[in-house]
Amino acid sequence: MLHRELPRGVESGRIIRLAKGCMAPGLDNTPLGPVEPWDERVQPLCWWSDEPVGLRLEDSPAADWPDGRSWLSRLPESWYGLVSTALQVGAWMGNHRFCGRCGSQARRLEHEFAMHCDNCGHRNYPRISPCIITLVTHGESLLLARSPRFPPGRYSTLAGFIEPGESAEQAVHREVHEEVGLKLGRLRYIRSQAWPFPHSLMLGYLVEAASRRIVIDGHEIEDAAWFSPRQLPQLPPLYSISRELIELHLSEVRDGRS
Repeated sequence: MLHRELPRGVESGRIIRLAKGCMAPGLDNTPLGPVEPWDERVQPLCWWSDEPVGLRLEDSPAADWPDGRSWLSRLPESWYGLVSTALQVGAWMGNHRFCGRCGSQARRLEHEFAMHCDNCGHRNYPRISPCIITLVTHGESLLLARSPRFPPGRYSTLAGFIEPGESAEQAVHREVHEEVGLKLGRLRYIRSQAWPFPHSLMLGYLVEAASRRIVIDGHEIEDAAWFSPRQLPQLPPLYSISRELIELHLSEVRDGRS
């Protein structure tokens, strides 16, 4: 349903209204508004079911505007790409109105996602930050951890940003060792997922721990433990790649492949 070519030469279409990570309710309990004329405030975004879609930033959300996580939890999985794109492009538009090199006001280009500085020629594009996210296992057991930012009772997989000069696989080893003190055996890449909070690209891995002795860092991680597939804590939401990694391991345990 999502076609990523930018609508060009379009005078009207559907609009997503975004403010501070919240999207206005549109038609049919979705964030897509009705067809209406586009002005210079509308950023062409994509095509959705052969209809042009644009994004417009507003100053502040109304009280009934759900945030991005709420939209992702209530919409079918097929909407993930559209919501994710709108959130990430919106964050970029709001944060890069001025040139990062000389400070002059930047100008939005029409043919691509780009902000151009007419003063010094610098051009910037939507930021994408590569991260690793990994489920550590030992036999059937899953290692799940809590960040201080999580809702009460929730545990999830380990994750972290890839550092300059580092491969994704090196980042997996480093992050796991830094956060829970474990060394790893086999690594298996699963897939990636755009994570628009605000602009990450998550590279998902299943990995096997060489031992079960956990030493948490006490900063990014406030608790970590091994869990049995038959007794799990509150898990991350279904739309997240972290939950997908957990469900993949659980299915392999059920099938006797773990």
